[in-house]
Amino acid sequence: MARPRRELPKEVDALLKLRIKMERRMPEFVRVDQHRYIRIEDSGWRRPRGLDNKIRQQRKGYPPKVKAGYRKPAAVRGLHPSGFVETLVRRPEDLEGLDPKIHAVRIAAGVGVRKRVEILKRAQERGFYVLNPGKKALEMLQKQSAQQPSTQEGEKVKTTGQ
Repeated sequence: MARPRRELPKEVDALLKLRIKMERRMPEFVRVDQHRYIRIEDSGWRRPRGLDNKIRQQRKGYPPKVKAGYRKPAAVRGLHPSGFVETLVRRPEDLEGLDPKIHAVRIAAGVGVRKRVEILKRAQERGFYVLNPGKKALEMLQKQSAQQPSTQEGEKVKTTGQ
């Protein structure tokens, strides 16, 4: 599948590039004493609350504290790196009311292969960019599209009944 780029104003495109630079310079915010205990090693940021805590006091030589200044530009906050607005889709009907020039589709993790193929068909028809099509679903879609031209208008397609 082709990876389309959204037509963006120059300001927004510049802000997306700035966001990438900001992410590269963003420090890794660590929880207090996370280096001491394995149980809190990957638990994420917690605000330091102790009176003598050096991270709370923002002392030199200690890990940085989370602050509002690390936020990304508001115009591009929440956008996919391609510039599209990500939209979570659980069924083919969810594509109705979305604009393919603005939205990119992310299929929910719990969607099975059969429904995923159905969503992919509708998304291709309407020109959406699908962020996570899935390998099996793409293979099934290619098989189905390869079988369709072989059947002619007058022939009936055989289906197995259950």
